[in-house]
Amino acid sequence: MGTSGVPTAPGTSRAAMVARQADYWVTAYRRTWRGSVFTSFVTPLFYVVAMGVLLGRYIDPARADLQGAPSYLAYIAPGLVAAHVMQIATGEVTWPVLGKIKWDRTYLGMVATPLRISDIVAAHLLFVLFRVATTSAAFLVVLAFFDVFASPAGALGAFAATLLVGMAFATPLYGVSAGLKDQSAFAVIYRVMIVPLFLFSGAFFPISNLPAPLEAVAVVTPLWHGVDLTRMLTLGTLEPGPALVHLAYLGTLTALGWWWSVRRLSRRLVH
Repeated sequence: MGTSGVPTAPGTSRAAMVARQADYWVTAYRRTWRGSVFTSFVTPLFYVVAMGVLLGRYIDPARADLQGAPSYLAYIAPGLVAAHVMQIATGEVTWPVLGKIKWDRTYLGMVATPLRISDIVAAHLLFVLFRVATTSAAFLVVLAFFDVFASPAGALGAFAATLLVGMAFATPLYGVSAGLKDQSAFAVIYRVMIVPLFLFSGAFFPISNLPAPLEAVAVVTPLWHGVDLTRMLTLGTLEPGPALVHLAYLGTLTALGWWWSVRRLSRRLVH
């Protein structure tokens, strides 16, 4: 039985129910992909050139604490990738989620079919994962030309890490958006959470340079875990203990965010 009370065909798996929504997401992306080219692929290149290449010329790796990176570009590259997928994931689960509830009411149409709430959330988050994966892959391919990876395996590991970073932000913020009555909170989310995380989670400089109270705050933020994990993989300095902590933190946040998203959207559309 679907969430709305419409019967679900016997023997229909969750994967099949999610796959039924593929046509919608493919069609939606074919109509909107041009608008995402600049923010997804061009903006990261500007950051690499401006911050890594141009600014990096003035930073002496021998005097700066770059955590084993041979250059400032190699130091900030993984941080830029992790921070960028955070922004992409956030953008895909804020206005789009509220819009499908309140403005174009796509979710209301979906919930009137045999689809369950969890099917709807899963399909949307799979689309977010696709957006994160394509953006991260393009970013990492560009970085490969700057010779910032210690090994191909490290680059692949960094790609996987950025997928987890994207989902660690997408799932809980999906839950936030699903319960909002209007869009005014999104400005607060960007100004109070996303921008400070981008600047002070270790992407541009070691968090040990921050005052002790701010360093303690930075250590518990999800982006710092993502940046540190991605950086260890790209530089070839992976330490099993800290890496497992990062994976457990981001994985737990993703799982709890998924559970909360389904719960919040169920309350919004069904109850």
